[in-house]
Amino acid sequence: MTATGRTSTAPDVVDVVALGESMVTFLPSRPGRLADVPSFDRAIGGAESNLACVLAAAGHSARWVGRVGADGFGDHLVEAIGAYGVDVSAVRRDPARPTGIYFRTAGDRATDAHEVAYYRAGSAASAMSVDTMDLDAIRSGRVLHLSGITPALSADCLGLMRELTARRPGRPLVSFDVNHRPGLWRDAGHGHGPEVLLDLARGADLVFVGEDEAWGLGGPEAVRAALPEPELLVVKQGASGATAFHRTGGTDEVTTVPALTVNVVAAVGAGDAFAAGFLSATLRGLPVRERLRHGHLMAAAALTVPGDLATPPARDHADRLAALDDTAWGRLRLGPGWTQDVRGADEEVRTP
Repeated sequence: MTATGRTSTAPDVVDVVALGESMVTFLPSRPGRLADVPSFDRAIGGAESNLACVLAAAGHSARWVGRVGADGFGDHLVEAIGAYGVDVSAVRRDPARPTGIYFRTAGDRATDAHEVAYYRAGSAASAMSVDTMDLDAIRSGRVLHLSGITPALSADCLGLMRELTARRPGRPLVSFDVNHRPGLWRDAGHGHGPEVLLDLARGADLVFVGEDEAWGLGGPEAVRAALPEPELLVVKQGASGATAFHRTGGTDEVTTVPALTVNVVAAVGAGDAFAAGFLSATLRGLPVRERLRHGHLMAAAALTVPGDLATPPARDHADRLAALDDTAWGRLRLGPGWTQDVRGADEEVRTP
């Protein structure tokens, strides 16, 4: 791993390459205001590295590409992400910029009581650019997964994203999670977030977008009308489920799958897990309906643990649940521990 430059030996081809910022996360030891919490536990956070970790745990080959400081926090990120089985050989270490960190409270992110304190300005990740990253390694996956967090970090990061989403022959399938974070764009100074993200999404092959972040449009059909370019568009509708628009033969096949009923432990990491489940099923060539169901199952795994990352269900377990008929799927109730034992699902549903 080197600080600068983008030359490398030809990297091995992997299932998924995920490019983006990862930060050290400090999780509170108890509920309460940040001012009152006496201690924190260290973890890892980052939409793209989270996805890579989930996919590696699910049996896929995954590579995370990012930029961290040449400091102890950077060491921790590389070691912790690598421990999931993720290839971190293309991560760059920056001797001049620090690794980003953040602190958060234990409360639900959807409530006013939730607090997050970011220390990422001028971080190593903000120096990602066409000139400082290994483009060969970034393009060495069957799928390249990107998110809307990266272009908000700096003008150089935006330039890198424009390069990677440009439609060129021979590129990998480009997956893009819109992941609009208004707070990041408020101080960005290099573009208006919604417009930039819409432009980048138009260059992707597969796009994930939450209905609540979709440019103020009303409903999945309106999102598709505004974003007709991707071959596959997935509109996440929260507790209602998700709708996929898959263009085949010049027309869209529209598939909607309701979300599962979940006993939520912490509402963090579900969006990244959903994308990981959908991509896992995509790599396996499953139909769109099953891809959406695997997305919901991976999201349920994340929702039933305290942190961002959860152990995914075994593939045969997830396949059995994804194959349930609509009535049985609608009766599923998933709680903590369900990924390790089928009895974690409500007993009114008997899986084969």
